[in-house]
This record gives sequence, structure tokens and C-alpha cells, in this order.
Amino acid sequence: MDYAVLVARTTFDSGVWSELSPEARAAMLMSFAQKIMENADELVYLESISSGGTVRRIALSDILQIGDLLVQTAKFVQEYKYVEHLPIPTVPGPAEGQVWREPIGVCAAITPWNFPMMLAMWKVIPALAMGNCIVVKPASNTPLSTLKLAELAVQAGIPGGVLNVVAGPGASTGEALVTHPLVDKVAFTGSTEVGKRIMHMASGSVKKISLELGGKSPSIILPDADLEIAIPGALFGVFMHSGQICESGTRLFVHESMYSEVIEQLASKVKDIKLGNPLSERTGMGPVVSKQQFDIVLNYIRLGQEEGARLVCGGKPAVVEGCEGGYFIEPTIFADVRNDMRIAQEEIFGPVLAVIQYKEVEEAIRLANDTIYGLAAGVWTRNINEAYRIARKLRAGTVWINDWHLLRSDAPFGGYKQSGFGRELGRHALDEYTQLKHVHVSLVPELEKRHWLGMLFG
Repeated sequence: MDYAVLVARTTFDSGVWSELSPEARAAMLMSFAQKIMENADELVYLESISSGGTVRRIALSDILQIGDLLVQTAKFVQEYKYVEHLPIPTVPGPAEGQVWREPIGVCAAITPWNFPMMLAMWKVIPALAMGNCIVVKPASNTPLSTLKLAELAVQAGIPGGVLNVVAGPGASTGEALVTHPLVDKVAFTGSTEVGKRIMHMASGSVKKISLELGGKSPSIILPDADLEIAIPGALFGVFMHSGQICESGTRLFVHESMYSEVIEQLASKVKDIKLGNPLSERTGMGPVVSKQQFDIVLNYIRLGQEEGARLVCGGKPAVVEGCEGGYFIEPTIFADVRNDMRIAQEEIFGPVLAVIQYKEVEEAIRLANDTIYGLAAGVWTRNINEAYRIARKLRAGTVWINDWHLLRSDAPFGGYKQSGFGRELGRHALDEYTQLKHVHVSLVPELEKRHWLGMLFG
């Protein structure tokens, strides 16, 4: 890790990347996008065998989003306002002022195991676009696709030392990266607990940090919602990638007038989810990532039953033909959940949905906000104006209306409260990888008219 950071620092200081024009960096990003598309099949395979994500999702979502993000960022970086000219003041004397946006230097990215390739690129792309060098520490059990991306970056013409990857356990390599004196900025995606630890470690050298942390996202079905959309949408919101998504809609709030009907339809529709080998294009939901996560999820299912929630379906390990011994868990739905239960407050990171009944919309909003998290939220309704009103009151960084999981390359993503701070994606992400410098030029030519002459010299 010391060597990787030193290489990144030396490369940054050399100017081989940091001093390129925005147009030249944009061209490199487009070349990088081309290399990724040419090697998409291998990247999909590597991502699937390590993370358990289905090849259907990775090919149709992750790869395409990465390509789109590279293209969008190549456009943004050429339009970006690197210099802002300030008005010429008259007091204490005319002067020219400029505000410059400059690269930070050496950035560190620590990425999770659920979307290793995509979440690495959410950090790599804006960092490189703004002229920085970066060291990526992928999750220890899912490094394959990130290592491949670094190889493709070099093939795309990005100079060696600009994008560096060091695989290894977080307790050693991750902490070494966060505390390294030559690292200027840290970007992390992962649990809130680890995010707090990173804040503490980064404070020793006052690094700039951005954190995308946990979530317990509320999904609210209003009485006028179209259930033909809301039911499969709510299931997609929680069971995609076996629920291992920080912004999953794991708490579903349903009005009392339709509560029984929604529970019945959820239980019926969930049977259509195809649980199977993630390498099969027919599979809709694969395994959880590891034995450790498997045990965590099953323990939460046990806790939910002990707390008094009603297990509607699932709740057990599943056996998949051809994948015997894999860490598969049936899609699990709990009804009669109270918002103060642990399964409604703590991030499970597995295929578990908690359904909560409400009487009034304002109650649903209050309960939705009653969490330490604020990453995402959703509303299902035919009344878009009412949805906008509710969205204003939901304390979350992303609010979906009649949809879920749709993230745009040109829109910011990030959290409120203990879901973190800073934003990824869109133009706003570029700001996270720059620092501001004010440059002042006096336009007063005569010494005797300088404002500081009388203050100090009399």
C-alpha cells in the first residue's frame, strides 16, 4: 500500500495526468469506456462469480451504467467551470479575483462487495476526470473485476500510476490507505459503523472524505396506488441482488385500507422470483455473498420472529439445483412489523422485507423518517403532486416515485443523516474531487495608494 500511494503521488506530481487538458482527459475516458465494452463479457463473469450478482443484472444494468457514466463525465469535464472570475471591487481598491478549481492530489477509494465494479467506478471516474490519481482498495472477497478495470485503464492509454488497485483485508490495507500521510482524500462506500471509523482515522491528517453508508429505505404505498405497478415494484426494490443494496426499500408502509390485500399480493407475486445460479441468464435472484452474510441474514430472520413479526413467506435457506451448498436464502416477507423492531431499524443487507401498516399519510412520513438512515425513499401513487409533497418531507438523498433503484449518471446520489455525506454521480461528483483556490491580483499601480500602507507603516 505504501508503494501504491507513493507511485500515485509521484505520478500526480509529475503532471503527466494532472496537467493534461480537460479535453485530453475526456478523450482518455472515452477510450476507457470503449475498452470496458470490448471486455464486457469477462467483466460480467468476474463480477458474478465473486459477488453472486446475476449476469442478467450485471450485463443489463452495471456495465451499461459504467459506460454511460464515462461518456457523461467526459462531457461534464469539458463543460466544467474551472475558473470563476469575481467582480472587480472598489473598496479597498480595484483588484482582479479568481476562484480556481484544482485537483486534490492522491485519492483513496474503499469499495464494498455488493457492487464492486460499479461502485469502484463511481469514485474512479470523477477522480480521474478532474486530474487526480487514485488508489482503490476493493473488498477482500470481491477484487477481481476491479483489478481487471485497472488493466483496461492502462490499455486505454491512461498512464501507469494514475489508477492503482491494492487488494487485501480492510483491517490492514484499508486502514493503511486511510491513514497514509500522502493521501489527500478518502471516498468510502460501506456500513455506517465502518464509515465512522474512517472519519476518526482520517481526522488525524484532516483529509477530505466522502461517505456513502447504510440505509433502511422506506417505501410508501398510498391508497390510490396502482398495485399492478406497486407490488412488483416494491419486490424489485428489496429483492434485487438478494437485498444486498444499501438503498433497498426494506421497509414497506401500507395503508390500513389495503393492508391485507397488499400482503396477499406480495406473497403471491414473490413466488415468481427465479432463485438460481447467478451465471444463468434466467436467474432473477442469486445467493448472498458469503457464509458470514448468510448467517447474519438468518439471524435477523430469527430476531424478527422473536420480536413478534408475522413471517408471511420465506425465512429459510434455499437449495438450488447445481449450486448445492451455496448461500441462498428464500425471499422473506414479514408482516405486522412495528417500526421500532430491529428488523425495521437495522440494515439486514439480505432478502428481507418488513411490511408496516399506517392510518394517515402524515403517520407514514413520520415513521419513514424515524431512522438513523436517509439514503433513499419511495412513494407509490397515481397523484404525482401528492408524491412531490411527500418527497419534500422525506429526509433522504434520493426519492423515487413509482419506481426503484433507477440511478442516473447525470444525477447526484448520496445520503442524509447517518447514511453519509458527499455525492456521487452527475456533475456534483466532480466537485468532490477538487479543492478551491482564490487568486487575488491588485490593480492599484501606485505604492502610495495601497490600502495596507497606512495600516502598517503610518
